[in-house]
Order: sequence, then C-alpha cells, then structure tokens
Amino acid sequence: MPTAIEPRTDQRVRRQWWPDALALAGFVALTVALANGHLLALDEAVADWVDGHRPAPLYWTLRVFNYLGQGGQVLMPVALLLTALAWWRLRSWRVAVPFAAGFVITYVTIGPLKIWLDRAAPHFAGPDREILFNPFADGEKAMSYPSGHVANAIVWYFVIALLLGVVLRTPLSPRATVLLRVVPPAIVFVTTTYLAFHWITDSVAGLLLGLVLGRVLARLPLLEPGSRPHHALDL
Repeated sequence: MPTAIEPRTDQRVRRQWWPDALALAGFVALTVALANGHLLALDEAVADWVDGHRPAPLYWTLRVFNYLGQGGQVLMPVALLLTALAWWRLRSWRVAVPFAAGFVITYVTIGPLKIWLDRAAPHFAGPDREILFNPFADGEKAMSYPSGHVANAIVWYFVIALLLGVVLRTPLSPRATVLLRVVPPAIVFVTTTYLAFHWITDSVAGLLLGLVLGRVLARLPLLEPGSRPHHALDL
C-alpha cells in the first residue's frame, strides 16, 4: 500500500491505444452518418416505439434511475463531497486533481459538441427534429447529440471510484469497481433512450465519447487509491 500521496496511472490503459482509436473512430463515423441522413429512420422508429410502450409507473421509476447520469445536480456534487472527505483525511491539494480533471474534460468536450451539432431531442415540437445542424433546434429540448447523461456517467463514475479508493485508503475490489463504473452508465443509457430524452444514436454517441474521455483520464497522473499523507509541506 502506498505510504504517500502518489500519482496514479492505469498502466494497461497506457499501453493500449486501439480502444481509444476505435471508440473515437466510431463516434466520428456515427456523427458523419447522421449528418448525411443515415440512421435517422432508426432513431424515429425507436423513439416512436418507446413512446407507445411506456406505462406511467415505469416512466417515473426510470426518471429516478436516470438521475444516475445527472452531472451537475448529482455526480459533480457527489465527487466534490468525496474530494472534501479525501482532503480532510489527507490534507493535500492533490486530492482535487481528479475532480478538476473530470470537470475540465467534460466541460471542453460535451457542451461544445452539443452546441456545434445542434440536434433536437425526440419530443421537440419543431421541424426536422431528427437531423443534425438543425437551425430550429433551441430551448431545453435542443442540444441532444451526444447524450451528456451517458458521457458524464462514464467520466464521473471513474472519478468517484478513484476518490472512494482514496477516502477508504484502499483500492476498490475489481468487482466493486466494475459495478460502480459499468452498471450506472448502462442504466443511464437504457433510461435516457427509453424515456425518449435522447435518440438512441445520441446515447450510442455519448457512450463512445465517454469511453474516450474515461480512458484519457485513466492516462493522467491522478491519485493512487489508498494514499496516505506524506508530510506537512504537502498540506
């Protein structure tokens, strides 16, 4: 177990670039396909089907589970609280690095892509709701592509898993790590599509983008789970 607050990088991730390239290529290919009018019929078919097969009790249950991907209202506050607990235990500014990295990497990618690609959500009342670069897409039902819920879930549950390891001073078990980093994003993917908050290709794009961003974070020298205070100069 580390005896100081040490940088952490995932060596397996650093040695393997092909998953990053594959996920990024998939995101680019999907975006180009949509921009050229492909897969739009699939999006509409899925959105129409879920709208016709969603009883009210199931709707509200899924609404609750969908908050697992709410970045600003849920995930960031949880990560910030864990950062505060980690600082209280370790008294080091380095505990803020995972939160800061997660915030920056999502802020400079997800939001700008949504604004640039300018796609309306399935329940948008204006014309051409399914296309990218829609000049009529505005308001709360715009900026649908890629799904921020899905991408945020992948990034922030990585950060949360890392901070939990620091707070508990021992790395999470492989099973706990998988449960925390895989299950919530999977739930968010299903709920955000089934509730027709996003087109299914929005959710797929969010998944691909989130995988890229999560692997970028895994390459950064963040914190080693189980770290302990080093000395007074590290306060």
